[in-house]
Amino acid sequence: MDSQTWTAIISDLPNPHLLQTWQWGEAKSQYGWTPYYKTWQDDEGKVVAAAQILQRSIKLPLIPVTLKMLYVPKGPLLNWEDAQLCQRVLADLKTFAKEHNAFFIKIDPDVRLGTGVPDEEGSLEHGLGQEITSELKSSGWRFSNEQVQYRNTVMVDLTPDEDQLLANMKQKTRYNVRLAGRKGVTVRVGTVGDFDMLYNMYAETANRDSFTIRAKDYYLTVWNTFMDAGMLQPLIAEVEGQPVAGLMLFIFEQIAWYIYGMSTAAHRNKMPTYLLQWEAIKAAKAAGCTTYDLWGAPDNFTESDSMWGVFRFKRGLGGQVMRHIGAWDLPVRPWLYTIYTQALPRLLSLMRLRAKTQTSNQSGDM
Repeated sequence: MDSQTWTAIISDLPNPHLLQTWQWGEAKSQYGWTPYYKTWQDDEGKVVAAAQILQRSIKLPLIPVTLKMLYVPKGPLLNWEDAQLCQRVLADLKTFAKEHNAFFIKIDPDVRLGTGVPDEEGSLEHGLGQEITSELKSSGWRFSNEQVQYRNTVMVDLTPDEDQLLANMKQKTRYNVRLAGRKGVTVRVGTVGDFDMLYNMYAETANRDSFTIRAKDYYLTVWNTFMDAGMLQPLIAEVEGQPVAGLMLFIFEQIAWYIYGMSTAAHRNKMPTYLLQWEAIKAAKAAGCTTYDLWGAPDNFTESDSMWGVFRFKRGLGGQVMRHIGAWDLPVRPWLYTIYTQALPRLLSLMRLRAKTQTSNQSGDM
């Protein structure tokens, strides 16, 4: 298998996702993951399903063995309405996990549970999501306590013209887009030479908004990999030549993704992030995309959710909430899976509490 072949395969399948691309596997392979590529054919030899399966080895405290886990990020890719194919793929993934001595395998396909915020006008439930959930449960899969990716997201339909895209935004969002332009905010396309600056801005954002990020080399690896493939367009908002906000616009097939966003505290009153998103929408549309995935919405649509502020910003751009079934685990070795998901977190919590208590006692003696 090579990059060109894999890209051609998944491009012909329903809803090909960025995290199923060769480039994602290539980037993750630098950080302990080994990608495998599996396909399923119909009776005529046509590929009807595919999965990039990532494998990594982990060591659990107090267990003197190295364990393998498998993960299919945003996959497998197939027509989930084909019940027979669905059952075949799930069974084969179980066999694959056993053959690779994995103690569990995780999937998180973008199978839709519904659109819109539950109980709001216009929200819809999708029967397919319920059917697939039932199939997973009956096949031994469990809803995962570890949801690696966002279950829900907000998507902007890019098929209308630019005037209509602006009209679809919330009034305040549209006002802020225009305000940024009047206040002198400009947006340019970034280069590899901007990556260090963008990472520093991302770290500042994480510190300000209290979320955890990885080390710098991880982001540079991901960004460079997709930049080299022509699948990434960095956008940078500036005020008088000073970078004040940025985003990474990933593009694959007809979908664009806003995965990493960053900003400084400077000139926030000039609303640079609003103009930045508008330019991203235009850039995605110009690249032939029909959908802009804003990457992430709350699990629970309440104002107490930590993502509520970001969600309101995204929704203001005229997008629609898409709710998915989330990640599911198949325990191949149930006792190890139980240790990994239940016993181990409790053990680590007790160890941290004991260490904290000992530190406090020592401090009191000094």
